Amino acid sequence: MPTDLDLQTAALRSPGQLEPEGKRPEREFVRFTRLQRALHACMIVSFLSLATTGLTLKFSYTGWAAMVSRFLGGFQVAGFIHRTAALLMFGVFITHLYNLVQLKKREHKSWRALLLGPDTMLFTRQDLRQFLATMKWFIGMGPRPQYGRWTYWEKFDYFAVFWGIAVIGSTGLTLWFPIFFTRFLPGSFINIATVIHSDEALLATGFIFTVHFFNTHLRPEKFPMDTTIFTGHMPLAELKRDKPLEYEALVASGRLQEHLEEPQPEIVVRTIRAFAWIALSIGFSIVVWIIYAMLFAYK
Repeated sequence: MPTDLDLQTAALRSPGQLEPEGKRPEREFVRFTRLQRALHACMIVSFLSLATTGLTLKFSYTGWAAMVSRFLGGFQVAGFIHRTAALLMFGVFITHLYNLVQLKKREHKSWRALLLGPDTMLFTRQDLRQFLATMKWFIGMGPRPQYGRWTYWEKFDYFAVFWGIAVIGSTGLTLWFPIFFTRFLPGSFINIATVIHSDEALLATGFIFTVHFFNTHLRPEKFPMDTTIFTGHMPLAELKRDKPLEYEALVASGRLQEHLEEPQPEIVVRTIRAFAWIALSIGFSIVVWIIYAMLFAYK
């Protein structure tokens, strides 16, 4: 069993130098639980389905939308897939909230301690300071900030789901059940909901497949793909480089060993990479379709 000193020494090397070439590291840092990885995978499937089917309806007058729609079985089938994917996303969101309640019970914390503790997903002054420091680092006016468990852009991505469920989800339900909602809302709200649902979904899709993809996969230290959210593991050297404050806190508390596990089997990693490459390819294709529709065929 390696000691903390051994682990710290190994982490000082670059990720490619952790172990001799051809030999996998004995243990890796566990960043995400199995449930978190499963929820993210379901989120990917639901979002890709919603984006693909929704955009074929929004840009139905374009050649690519008609082609994709025929591949899916027609616009009516695309609508069915869209609503099924929406239910899956609602299920992911509710499951996550339930898991937060269970986490609070397991750790015997108050909501205040859970939401405002050192690993909070809420934005803090530290996030603002790190954002400003990052902007200075980008233009060579300062060192790279020392990030903790969650960076400001990860928190932004996290709460984007809450925003999407509130705005896109609520308007989508209004369009799905117009008779029910017009019992207590004016009929004109259906037109308003159509505009909000369509434009906010377009904005979310463009953001996810550009900014989010860059932050998670296309940054130089991650390119061409970051598999941490899929495998749940990351090398210790990568943890020390990307999350130095979290690494130092774990070493200081003597809890680093608790978060180490054997690497995922090679067949699992290859399967995960295949799934991730398919998702990335679909996402980048959608960006190209959106740009084409907006520049050359928008009505």
